[in-house]
Amino acid sequence: MTTKKFASHADLEEKKVTFEQLSEHAWAYTAEGDPNTGIVIGDDAVLVADTQATPAMAADVIRRIRTVTDKPIKYVVLTHYHAVRVLGASAYGAEQILASQDTRDLIVERGEQDKASEIGRFPRLFAGVETVPAGMTWPTMTFVGKMTLWLGGVEVQLLQLGRGHTKGDTVVWLPKDKVLFSGDLVEFGATPYAGDAYFKDWPQTLDALAALKPAKLVPGRGAALQTPALVAEGLAQTRSFVSDVYASVQAGVAAGHDLRRVYKETFDKLAPKYGDWVIFNHCMPFDVTRAFDEAGGTRDPRIWTAERDIEMWQSLES
Repeated sequence: MTTKKFASHADLEEKKVTFEQLSEHAWAYTAEGDPNTGIVIGDDAVLVADTQATPAMAADVIRRIRTVTDKPIKYVVLTHYHAVRVLGASAYGAEQILASQDTRDLIVERGEQDKASEIGRFPRLFAGVETVPAGMTWPTMTFVGKMTLWLGGVEVQLLQLGRGHTKGDTVVWLPKDKVLFSGDLVEFGATPYAGDAYFKDWPQTLDALAALKPAKLVPGRGAALQTPALVAEGLAQTRSFVSDVYASVQAGVAAGHDLRRVYKETFDKLAPKYGDWVIFNHCMPFDVTRAFDEAGGTRDPRIWTAERDIEMWQSLES
């Protein structure tokens, strides 16, 4: 195994943005495996799900929204707490920033550390980082389990269907349009980041998403899935990766192997199947480290700091 550049420091190529309509009320902002943003245009207002990483980057989302509607952007939804999803929120001037209570709790517990960690990992994705306001991006309203918003006559459900990518994961569901914005619970052709994951819970949470029977789904990364068959494929891809990582790591832990050996064995095992997915090299050290902890009995993810990131990377990749 050759030494790799840290995290996404080798990922410097700009991605092509696609802004496409999925249904009467739903739009998707996607960028070839970079973090996606979902847009719901109701009768009297707009909702944005996931904000981009900085206000400077959010400005491009807003520019595209303004090509199709002049309705006010009243709501921003944080599908989870990661900085790359939330730090652009201030650009929208929304009346309410909505998140699960678990997501707010994670911001309280580890938001500052995560912010420093992610900015260090993703230099390209934090373009215009100087436009991020000081401090944290805080929800103005939280919920547990389910919240329903009405954008005029358009029903939007915020659902917490289980732990997976984080303990606070929220999906945005349009029951009439049958469109689902999954956040990073689902990826398509992109490697799930699992540094804050609950590996044993994630497959059941994906089953709960599938039970909604979405006709279309916008994953956290990757192209918008515009048919039920593609939705099923996205769910299956994500389930397969999460299950394969955890099975390999569990076997290594059961055999008494140390983290470095388990990482190398798991990387070599998964690379032929998933190695061409976006951010595979970036995610694997974080994913295997968290899976190793969970398989060893550490129930909740440890906090990633910028310092811990570097130490882990040097330990596993040097």
